[in-house]
Amino acid sequence: MIFKLKKHSKETDEELLLRYKETTDQEPLGELYARYIPLVYGLCLKYLKRQHEAEDAVMQLYETLVDKCLKHDIANFKSWLYTVAKNHCLQILRKNNPTFFEEISDKLVEVEPFMHLIVETNDMEKEKAMEMCLEGLPKAQLRCIKSFFFEACSYADIVLMTGYSLQKVKSYIQNGKRNLKTCMIKALHL
Repeated sequence: MIFKLKKHSKETDEELLLRYKETTDQEPLGELYARYIPLVYGLCLKYLKRQHEAEDAVMQLYETLVDKCLKHDIANFKSWLYTVAKNHCLQILRKNNPTFFEEISDKLVEVEPFMHLIVETNDMEKEKAMEMCLEGLPKAQLRCIKSFFFEACSYADIVLMTGYSLQKVKSYIQNGKRNLKTCMIKALHL
């Protein structure tokens, strides 16, 4: 795939995204996406290994962005796009090799009751307690918790990054979540 880099407007990513959301005209979205096609293509090629599959994924991603950009509040388009592209590639890999990846049900990971303790907040007491409790976690639990909750990585991403088995990743997240919640409740006197 040959990418021709054309001259872009001087609008920032945020301005192009806002213009797209206001008008739903695909021209600003197309220009915004074009800025990152080499990045997306490289990422897709890294995960999918085949040039034609990576090229297809780049095109499929643009089609999904038409709706996703309207639905999501995007603070940093480049990092958001990187995550969306990575997840898209992982979905393709799951589809092509379902024996390696496993669907995770909500019953296995209860995220909602825990999320109120880690959502971004201006509460300094909560932030200090969070930092203290995170430092107290065992190294493997800390790595998995940070990846899963703070970097929005999937189980499969964490398996690839750490080399831990899927069962170990699930265990580290569950145990880390429980330990973090217990510590936060004690620290905040809840």
